[in-house]
Amino acid sequence: MRARTLLTVAVVAAGLILPVSRQDAGASATAASERAPEQSATTIEAALDRLFDASALDGALLAVHIVSLDDGSVIYSRNAGIRVMPASTMKLVTAAVAAERLGWDYTFETRLEMTGPVADGVLGGDLIVAGSGDPTIEAQELRTAPLFEEWADRLVEAGITAVDGRLIGDDDAFDDEAAGAGWAWDYLTAAYAPPSGALNYNESLVAVRVLAAPPEANDTSPRVELAPVGHGLTIDNRVRRVGRGQPAALSVSRLPGETTLVVEGTLPVGRTSLITATTVPNPTLFFVEGLRVALASRGIEVRGGAHDIDDVPVGARPRRVFARHTSAPLRTIAAKMLKDSPNLYGEVIFKAIGHETGKADEGTVDAARRVVAETLSDWDVPEGSLVMYDGSGLSRYNYVTADLLVRVLERMWHDERHRAAFVAGLPIAGIDGTLASRMRGTLRRRVQAKTGTISNARALAGYLDTATRGRLAFAMVANHFIVRSAEVDAVMERMLELLAESPPD
Repeated sequence: MRARTLLTVAVVAAGLILPVSRQDAGASATAASERAPEQSATTIEAALDRLFDASALDGALLAVHIVSLDDGSVIYSRNAGIRVMPASTMKLVTAAVAAERLGWDYTFETRLEMTGPVADGVLGGDLIVAGSGDPTIEAQELRTAPLFEEWADRLVEAGITAVDGRLIGDDDAFDDEAAGAGWAWDYLTAAYAPPSGALNYNESLVAVRVLAAPPEANDTSPRVELAPVGHGLTIDNRVRRVGRGQPAALSVSRLPGETTLVVEGTLPVGRTSLITATTVPNPTLFFVEGLRVALASRGIEVRGGAHDIDDVPVGARPRRVFARHTSAPLRTIAAKMLKDSPNLYGEVIFKAIGHETGKADEGTVDAARRVVAETLSDWDVPEGSLVMYDGSGLSRYNYVTADLLVRVLERMWHDERHRAAFVAGLPIAGIDGTLASRMRGTLRRRVQAKTGTISNARALAGYLDTATRGRLAFAMVANHFIVRSAEVDAVMERMLELLAESPPD
């Protein structure tokens, strides 16, 4: 998988927008109001209007939609048909469509294949790893993946001591767009923006550890280590040792398409280490290099080295499957995506939708978007409610309406095939996931919702259990604010408190 350049990002971004006509946009903007019966301002509506009008969000765009799951009535609506950036609440759409089109029991398969015969312990061909996007293959304690060790042990048991050919990563199940269109170039080394593909290892992340030199060392400069191995990065160490009591700092940077990682910061006397995480330049090479090292630790030499399938001729030699690895089911993987919000999970589930059910052979963004559009159309979601560039919500080209988010929540709640797995995957207020440290008071356990955060966009969408109104589905998305995110959260949570305890109108 080749690293994409800034030029590629710009060119791809120019061609992916879902068409929305003026007529479609008008239908979307009025869709939410058409669902609500005519009514005068009620007590809860007035209270919420006062909250939003008096909040620190003056000048921001606020989209809110709240519906009763008991009878479908609209409790409150504000700009619900206006398209807004959803951030990670886009993962609600990804999870819902994946459940509908792939099924909760869907699994990812990764195969270890061979070409050529085995004679005297030597494989006279290549080892090929073919992936379908599994995001769950991880290193253990920053050493190597248990799966890699398992495969190495099986090869040893089969009597193989060397591979005369190459170790090749076959990532062709997905396209080679490792980062989403609309992702900003200046955060591509951030841990929340890892590249993804059909072969993923350790979520495409490495730990960056800055360590103080031992007292007996002649050179007292801090040293930098990266783990696990196979990352393909070269370190440019610019970390300085500073006096006791001075602030510690650590940052990393890398130009798109480059492999040099610049590590900068300060390590004060008395502090022994600093740690952060960063992304790898090529997920496929990271995978096969990690596997190659695991094979070497068991005495298996790969004489032809490790390669991305895009960089070497493979030919038409027949392959035979030596081992298969099957992931946990989608219900488990989607729960991880919703609870903790890893963006790589959103991207591979999104492309899996296209790969498994689209009209194209590859897992592409275009194929996935077609399937999502078809599914939402089947669910009677107004056309023009969604502009989808990725499955994670990290792209700033994404747009949804609050009405769409609530329609998805309603659909999952009322469908007995989906309700249990979908709701169980959402963070619980004050308990777990991205809501573990929020709403620990009266809303604790009463809210199950997906959070969303990118610069100047904050969102929350899910379910609220109220004392007097039954269970509600809600979405609130704030865009273009200039206050701290905590102030936006306070408005969201006050909205939920008012809904939770107010008497029915």
